[in-house]
Amino acid sequence: MTLTELRYIVTLAQEQHFGRAASKCFVSQPTLSVGVKKLEDELGVALFERTRNAVRVTPMGELIVSQAQKVLEEASAIKQLAKTGQDQLSSPLRVGAIYTIGPYLFPHLIPQLAQTAPKMPLYIEENFTAVLRRKLRLGELDAIIIALPFNEPDVLTRPLYDEPFRVLLPGGHPWENRREIDPADLVKEELLLLGEGHCFRDQVLEACPVLASKKESDALHDGSGIEATSLETIRHMVASGMGISVLPQSAVVDHYYAPNILSTRPFRSPSPGRTVALAWRASFPRPKAIDVLCDALRQCSVNQ
Repeated sequence: MTLTELRYIVTLAQEQHFGRAASKCFVSQPTLSVGVKKLEDELGVALFERTRNAVRVTPMGELIVSQAQKVLEEASAIKQLAKTGQDQLSSPLRVGAIYTIGPYLFPHLIPQLAQTAPKMPLYIEENFTAVLRRKLRLGELDAIIIALPFNEPDVLTRPLYDEPFRVLLPGGHPWENRREIDPADLVKEELLLLGEGHCFRDQVLEACPVLASKKESDALHDGSGIEATSLETIRHMVASGMGISVLPQSAVVDHYYAPNILSTRPFRSPSPGRTVALAWRASFPRPKAIDVLCDALRQCSVNQ
């Protein structure tokens, strides 16, 4: 039994004429006749009543033709799936990003991808690195945007861009008179940090080892220090005068406050920063989608 033979009997049932059925199947009449008879012999039942003037489907033939039609439809669906797989930019892409990247990158990425891959909408998730790592490994996400270092078996990473850190100050702070800030001076101020689980918090502490020592000695998070759940919460607290903070360059742009409420200053060279990268499973079957996503992400970094 072949799909071709199933196509023969479905078409013959529709046309009820060997000549017309053969024409629609783009074969000769003898070829179609032989194919139909071969299938009847294999099944051991007569599918059609043949007379000199007509071809009629038998009751059992009606059941088998109906099932054959379903089989042909499913086979067509398989071909459509394969076609979609060949066009790697024609189905949604599931992308995750850490909390300190997603809110500032996605508003640039989505319109960029709408131009380069209009048939590839994004499913978006923001989460901690550990959660994104697990979801990528389980196949719940196709790619994740994280900060290096990031190591995971059978996962590929591609660096996208380097992003410096900047010091966020409330308006009127004495450091506004400085052109740049020494990371070691952060220990002298009330520094607002993200809570445990945010890799950006760890990167800030790594940028200033004195801060890490202070964290151990006077416990930045035992009540004497202030922590927040997001960079936007930190921005609001700095604006209210609770302290200073550190932001990645992409998060510096502020649409909430007048220019004199907040200000930023760069760090003294060598400035601390992070490398933003894309990670995906080595077995992911849409490499072209990954390439287009990487190109769009790099373009976003230029336009930010």
